[in-house]
Amino acid sequence: MKIAVIGGTGLIGSQVVEILNSAGHEAVPHSQSTGADVISGAGLDAAVAGADVVVNLTNSPTFDAASPAFFRTSMEQLLEAARKAGVGHFVILSIVGVDQVPELDYYRAKTLQEEDLEAGGIPYSIVRATQFMEFVDAVLSWTADDDTVRLPATPIQPIAAGDVAQSVADVAAGAPLNGVRHVAGPEVFPLDELGRITLAHASDGRTVVTDPAAGMFGAVQGDVLTNTNAQLAPTRYSDWLARRG
Repeated sequence: MKIAVIGGTGLIGSQVVEILNSAGHEAVPHSQSTGADVISGAGLDAAVAGADVVVNLTNSPTFDAASPAFFRTSMEQLLEAARKAGVGHFVILSIVGVDQVPELDYYRAKTLQEEDLEAGGIPYSIVRATQFMEFVDAVLSWTADDDTVRLPATPIQPIAAGDVAQSVADVAAGAPLNGVRHVAGPEVFPLDELGRITLAHASDGRTVVTDPAAGMFGAVQGDVLTNTNAQLAPTRYSDWLARRG
């Protein structure tokens, strides 16, 4: 099976390509660096030519009010190229609870991306994943100073990027879901507690202060970013931290 992985050189995309090729598929990575521009459309027809499946793993360069325009334009360009090429399956990666946090521009943008795919006329699959373990350090940095890190107690169910990539690859190699598969890490933590665990592992002496309004996740209500009924990935956060060193 030939699979065009758009955004195939990034954190998830590069692993998806490796997994699919190891399984005997022909997975080809495409990105702006290879000449595939999802905003202008340049190089997209060539990128998807002959592909049975398109996996779109591109991401907005910002999380702000500019992100909806990125996802709307990129999906329009990719769907048009895929329709012309006769692609039979289109896959995107989204976020667990994405349609439950309208206060966040980026989440609204990802919801629009899902809606565009559903209306795009191509058999499709959406993989919704929980928050990546690899992004926890960045989340801490948003509200940190020399002495403290301010975090809300928002429930988070962290998943390793490698487990996300495996789920995306499995879906891409299968029949279209024409729906959503939810994947999540095996454990749920309050974000402030996850911050304490992360800092302790790094022997970082800063104090985590619980602040319900701190950072992007302060806008999240309840436990909408978790899903214990999802397909649970195997990697626990403590094991991921130990491997990272």
